[in-house]
Amino acid sequence: MRENLDSVEFADAQYDIGRLYRFIQMGDSSFYHYKKAEKVYRSRNEKLKLAKTLYEYAILQKNENDLSASEITSIEVLKILDRLKQTDIVTKLKADTYYNLAFVFLMSEQYTKATEYINKSIDLEQTIKSHSKYSISVSKSLLSLIYRKQKEYSKSSQIILQILKSKTVSKGQELYSVLLSNYGYNKFLSKDNSGLPDLYFEALYLIDSINPGGSYRTTTIYEHLAEYYQRQGNRDSALFYAFKAKDVAEKFHRDEILTSLKLLSKIETGDKALKYLNEYVELNDSIQNTQRLLRNKTARIRYETREKEKQLAEVSKERLWLLFISIGVILTAILIYIVITQRNKNKELKFIQEQQEANEEIYNLMLNQSDKIEEARGIEKKRISEELHDGVLGRLFGTRLSLDSLVMSLSPKAVKTIGPYVEELKTIEQDIRKVSHDLNTDFVSGGGFKDIIKTLVDTQCLAYGLDHNFSHDDDIDWDSVPNKTKIHIYRIVQESLHNIYKHAKATTVKLYFKFDNHKILVILEDDGRGFDLKKAKSGIGLKNMRSRIKDFGGTLSLSSEKGKGTTVKIIAPKN
Repeated sequence: MRENLDSVEFADAQYDIGRLYRFIQMGDSSFYHYKKAEKVYRSRNEKLKLAKTLYEYAILQKNENDLSASEITSIEVLKILDRLKQTDIVTKLKADTYYNLAFVFLMSEQYTKATEYINKSIDLEQTIKSHSKYSISVSKSLLSLIYRKQKEYSKSSQIILQILKSKTVSKGQELYSVLLSNYGYNKFLSKDNSGLPDLYFEALYLIDSINPGGSYRTTTIYEHLAEYYQRQGNRDSALFYAFKAKDVAEKFHRDEILTSLKLLSKIETGDKALKYLNEYVELNDSIQNTQRLLRNKTARIRYETREKEKQLAEVSKERLWLLFISIGVILTAILIYIVITQRNKNKELKFIQEQQEANEEIYNLMLNQSDKIEEARGIEKKRISEELHDGVLGRLFGTRLSLDSLVMSLSPKAVKTIGPYVEELKTIEQDIRKVSHDLNTDFVSGGGFKDIIKTLVDTQCLAYGLDHNFSHDDDIDWDSVPNKTKIHIYRIVQESLHNIYKHAKATTVKLYFKFDNHKILVILEDDGRGFDLKKAKSGIGLKNMRSRIKDFGGTLSLSSEKGKGTTVKIIAPKN
């Protein structure tokens, strides 16, 4: 709830309510809502909105005849606007504030100051790119009024005629009628009755056509007509228009009632004149008291507002200290928690590292054991092959030769009986020779190693969902390459493909076997996400690859870049 009360949207609503009350002349309520808006705008540093609120406040003070307060508030508005970027909106608000100051000084009969400020207002209005000619005409009409108050009727009339001839104000606007009436009143004051009272009647006609229900602006015109007929000695017409002015003033605007009562006291005679004069004095006193009460109430509200702001400042200060202490305690607790957690993590990481090193050692031992087993198996296979070839096969061959020589001395019937057995011995010799040859040939020997590698790549890439390209240089003589080297190359390719699937997130793999300068070059490329070689940790897989390559006297190089994949290059000696 508190956040809503301090929000800019809340202040905007208070500002709009304040304007509404000002337009319906409920100054007390208007002031109350303006103060609420002002407080939020100040706290949120909304300078332009603050200036607009204070400007509205200055107008309210002027309307309540608190001229000195209106002047002070207007000056504050100008100081705020001077610190802002001079946009058209800011310039327009400055021009309006100068207009209000001009009106304030006009009401306090300081005509020189009033003239200075209204000219500033007009000059600023004209600098606005999309300036309103009507708004400038309004300001000029105030200037003409200032000249009239100084009894410079000619200057006043010149300005009015200039506005009317410029056609910036149309007959369909009330300002046109006001200017027409003021022009006639200038003539009246300068004792020039030409065009009178027709100018007044034309002004009344135009206002009635715009507002058939009546307008408060007709009050002044009726007063001008009453003064005109009084000078002409036509007392009945003067009284008629004076009463019309009083009726309109009572309906629309309280201040104008004073003027109409004063006018009636001059036109009437005897007791009636005294009656209207007394009413004028009583109403004037009432208005003065009301304005005084409003000023006092305004001053009291200002004082109370300042006191509340001081109290709020103290509370905010206390809350701020409490907040700092709370934050300090929370930060300390968080720091202690982080330290404890970090220590536990370090212990856990150390344990994992030790376990990883142990696993690597075990894995290396297993690899060494596997290599030894593989080597022993190869030796045993070779021994069995030699034993079959040199022992069993030799004895079978000798037996068959003996049978062949025996057959030569036997009868045809005996030869026919023994012949199939001799042929069977030949078949057995061929089978033993084939088994001996197969045992003496490694599964990775000769041209078969190329097919084994290709089968490995095809099978694993299919399982991993990878596209692949396989290229092999036929100049490579795998028969001359030690079995241990071929086994290590096979395992390295197998491990690399697994790492690509697990870590690289690649879609395509390329594997090249080349023969260059009596060395075998193996290149494995992927289009995965790559990694930073400086930051990457050497895991078990990479360490095993280096171990295998070291075992057959080869070299390993890695190149990788984030987003551009990884390349593994192995150089293996031929022998």
